[in-house]
Amino acid sequence: MAVGGPAFAGEDPGISDSSTSATKKKDTIGAVARVSYTKSGGSASRSGAITSVDPNWTPPPCWYAPEWKATEFREFRDRLYFGARHDPDAPRDALKDMSDENRSYAEDDYNIDKEKEGMWWGAQFSPDATLEEQQKCNEPPFWVKNGETPDVPNVISPEILAGLAYRQIKVPGTEVSLAPGGASKVNLPTWAWLDKGEFKPVSVTASLDAPGLHIEATTTAKPVSLTIKPGTDDAELLPGSGTCELNDDGSIGEPFAKGRAGQTPPCGVVYQRSSGTGTYALQATATWRITWTGTGGAQGTLPDGEYGNDQAVKVEEIQSVNR
Repeated sequence: MAVGGPAFAGEDPGISDSSTSATKKKDTIGAVARVSYTKSGGSASRSGAITSVDPNWTPPPCWYAPEWKATEFREFRDRLYFGARHDPDAPRDALKDMSDENRSYAEDDYNIDKEKEGMWWGAQFSPDATLEEQQKCNEPPFWVKNGETPDVPNVISPEILAGLAYRQIKVPGTEVSLAPGGASKVNLPTWAWLDKGEFKPVSVTASLDAPGLHIEATTTAKPVSLTIKPGTDDAELLPGSGTCELNDDGSIGEPFAKGRAGQTPPCGVVYQRSSGTGTYALQATATWRITWTGTGGAQGTLPDGEYGNDQAVKVEEIQSVNR
């Protein structure tokens, strides 16, 4: 029976300039080495979490990291066993396994004589990890000397931290500017654009510190394009793919100017039917390219992310148009 007092990291603590992942203290004792997050770039408002375009990719569900000093680990195990013994529903087999584990740890007195030389490592889990995913980290706690990296799968690493940082990225909303102003007109282009000030890279750094150990990774989301869905099949997209690429200055599309109502915009839509008494739900979704760098020169890429917003667009038949 592997009982590690799991710490739950990445519980969306509402990242500020410096924040730590929430850890359920009732499950742990002492100064657990927690994953901390620091955000830079982006907007403080009108933001949301990006979603991976790869449905098969998920952030790391679990990892091994330093959790207890020796005296803390002994206290934790004693308390864990005491609680289980006084639980009338605790299975006998589980109690026996726990007792055997404690006896094994006690043979070396939990390494208390090596208090300053290392720490006990254990499994930590993402709060949304399924039971099946948690089984990837089912090893019981183990002792590691300060400055050493255990040779086990899923040990905390820059790559794992990069995936955890990805989960914390929040990017600006994608409510595009539309013109001409007021209701759009049937068979006339509706211009769409995002100013460069609204569309900047966003980074989150995830780090972990323990005696003799510091690792971190910075995951960066860089906007690359905006995809428009007009909210009706009766519309022509501009460009035809509906995907507007990022301009050199970081903007998307081109602002409308008076006298250009009949011109073709680089990014927009031509509605071919009135929305009647209602509106169409135009959806603008930004695609963000994801890269990361980490301790020791580690680096890599992760699947692109997406984030979008809907906005109501009223479309009317042409009555009179000033050009």
